[in-house]
Amino acid sequence: MTSLRKLGSSDLEVFPLALGGNVFGWTADEAQSFAVLDAYTAAGGNFVDTADVYSAWVDGNQGGESETVLGKWLTSRGNRADVVLATKVSQHPEFQGLSAANIKAAADASLRRLGTDYIDLYYTHYDKPDVPVEEIIGALDELVKAGKVRHIAASNISAERLRASLEFSDREGLARYVALQPHYNLVSRDTYEGELQDLAERTGLAAVPYYALASGFLTGKYRPGTTVDSARAGGAAQHLQTERGRRVLDALDEVAAAHDVPVATVALAWLAAQPTVAAPIASARTVEQLPALIGVGELTLTEAELGRLTEASA
Repeated sequence: MTSLRKLGSSDLEVFPLALGGNVFGWTADEAQSFAVLDAYTAAGGNFVDTADVYSAWVDGNQGGESETVLGKWLTSRGNRADVVLATKVSQHPEFQGLSAANIKAAADASLRRLGTDYIDLYYTHYDKPDVPVEEIIGALDELVKAGKVRHIAASNISAERLRASLEFSDREGLARYVALQPHYNLVSRDTYEGELQDLAERTGLAAVPYYALASGFLTGKYRPGTTVDSARAGGAAQHLQTERGRRVLDALDEVAAAHDVPVATVALAWLAAQPTVAAPIASARTVEQLPALIGVGELTLTEAELGRLTEASA
């Protein structure tokens, strides 16, 4: 059985692969979503990541579709206590921004859709630098004190704002971020590595990277001359045009062949081995896509293999 990892300084213990909920109610309908969630939890998975805005970008959707699907699944399976549930605030069309009033209203709306009375990990989805960190942390702290949120986290935030938030929490004895959700993978390293990663390491924050497979590019299914039927094909295929992208694919192929595992598993294993990373996030539209993701818990790369991938992606 894959062992769970401690999430930063929190008391949460999570599977080393967070299941992304962005596809639920979008490219995966309710039945497909339930099947993926069942298979993920049957394999020992316990960490599901969603956001109140998923999937407002789809024609006819309002936002909240993913949370609604998840809520129905949790209710029908009766397994709420076994799942570490993460969702986010600031991007829902009806709940824009990070004012104190909006954070509280959005949290209540998320709780209703999720059919639960608490959220395990609540992220500020995109930081809003025009709102003082004192107001944001104050509102999040009230949610924690009310028992609606167990732990708080930040996604898409600058090192400067993160530092200010942590200092305020420590100074005032308020709820403190335990995790960070950065855009981070083998072909996108610059947004996280450096100041943000150093700060996370120094302050005991766990990283839960999104776009862990670069919109599918790091699954290895995008090759010169191939077309892939996916809503995210455009974002993934752009990496084929870069020398870095092609170098990374070559290195992934080599390491995957040595272990006889899918390319995606190797890409996730590299990420999971990086300092501060607790669990990369990846989504599966079908049950067939899951084994390559879940395999990250069983794969340990050698120092030489990690070095080869790091060098290829430089």
